[in-house]
Amino acid sequence: MKRIAVMTSGGDAPGMNAAIRAVVRTALEYNIEVYGIRQAYQGLLSSDISLLTSRDVSGILQRGGTILQTARNEEFKTPLGQKKALRSLNEKGIEGVIVIGGDGSLRGAIALSRLGVPVVGVPASIDNDIWGTNMSIGVDTSLNVILDALDRLRDTATSHNRGFIIEVMGRNCGYLALMGAILGGAEVVITPDQCPSMEDVAQQLSDAYTRGKTHAIAVIAEGAPYRTTELMSYLNQHQVGFEMRLTILGHIQRGGVPTAFDRLLATRLGMNAVERMLNNETGIMVGLDGRDIVPVPLEDVTSRMREIGQDYYRMAHMLSR
Repeated sequence: MKRIAVMTSGGDAPGMNAAIRAVVRTALEYNIEVYGIRQAYQGLLSSDISLLTSRDVSGILQRGGTILQTARNEEFKTPLGQKKALRSLNEKGIEGVIVIGGDGSLRGAIALSRLGVPVVGVPASIDNDIWGTNMSIGVDTSLNVILDALDRLRDTATSHNRGFIIEVMGRNCGYLALMGAILGGAEVVITPDQCPSMEDVAQQLSDAYTRGKTHAIAVIAEGAPYRTTELMSYLNQHQVGFEMRLTILGHIQRGGVPTAFDRLLATRLGMNAVERMLNNETGIMVGLDGRDIVPVPLEDVTSRMREIGQDYYRMAHMLSR
């Protein structure tokens, strides 16, 4: 193998650039050329592919986002689109592809693998919903952004005897909401798979007020069964003791300087992905298992979603008193 490509796909995650850097410099150490595919599968179809040198990835370790950019593409999901992608790779003489991204991105990697292209996936998703890895690239940074916001909002909540509803990302997985609630000392947590009724939320906030708390915080994942604005309206109609405010963190959770943990994880995963590909391992994702980086079949990764341990929910409830 003399020439491989790397892409970042799906939602951006802090640490993607560190992974790109690791892929490029590891491959160069083995005298392998690396090409960057810009705009993910969209760029693959349009042959937006260019050579990456060691200098091209210099100074990107600390940058959020992705220098290769990312985009969604429906055409690649079709058989004709996949053949078009294969043609682009063949025209460039690319013998393998490393895909950095989340569940949808890794499903695209499976499609390439089924066409005979050597593929290794690298998990990058702030939701931490990818099966087969303890942590995905970007999770730690995003969680720290949430905790910083929670700490700041608690200061003003305490000063004014207020309650705050804070919406965080997580369409199908409540990892960020749950961990944010535990580590940020929230009174209530609402996730897609553990969702108290609005009546129960109101009661928990009211109980916090009755116990003499000077503030109350409810953390809700964006994928919860009811909308954050609906909950806010309900609480305004049912007096809970606190004057309530709403903060939606939104895409601020995606950007920013990656933490030391995310830089190290991304670097280890990127390096391992290249070495496994050169060892003729394909159709796999490299993931974190304890302290080790291990291969996981892509078919297994995309057939299920990473679940949150129920003990964490028990912890959140117990410590919210």
